[in-house]
Amino acid sequence: MDRRQIKTREAIFEAFGRLLAKKRYSEITVQDIIDEANIGRSTFYSHFETKDFLLEEMCERLFLHIIESARDCGHTHGLKISKGLPPSVFVHLIKHIEENDYNIVGMLTCESRDLFLVYFKRKLNELISNQYGNELANNAVNIPTDYLVNFISSGFVDTVVWWLDTGRKDDACTVAGYFEAILHRII
Repeated sequence: MDRRQIKTREAIFEAFGRLLAKKRYSEITVQDIIDEANIGRSTFYSHFETKDFLLEEMCERLFLHIIESARDCGHTHGLKISKGLPPSVFVHLIKHIEENDYNIVGMLTCESRDLFLVYFKRKLNELISNQYGNELANNAVNIPTDYLVNFISSGFVDTVVWWLDTGRKDDACTVAGYFEAILHRII
């Protein structure tokens, strides 16, 4: 993809993000996106087949960045954990949300947040399976691992929603600590 195409895609993503902050996803039309991005209809369709494809790619980019960087223990947000260990993946994730990378707070607090939470949970399921799958399989007697993965990711998503809905009164490390206190009882 050349620089012009990259710039156009970024304009579409930014326009879509601005619209999502104002309107429900179901109320946004392709024409709204075209107008907000100041592009032509054929330009939009040369990048995305539909508004749904745009949403899916936007969520993929957003959550892939956050999840992939959480897998990278070298990126610690300046956090220091006892014994020199890197922060947990949940601390890392919530720090990204606190720092509002890629306007994730906007996406998770707008009227259409349920759509983003579905994608977020899907990516979390992958991450939790990769990070904790063996521990869950070894420590959970008579409980399917995929159920536990789903349970943990649902709990983390609900923790994030609670934190955002309460105005982020606690810092990210404290909230992650709440979640991990419960998680350690499961694993």
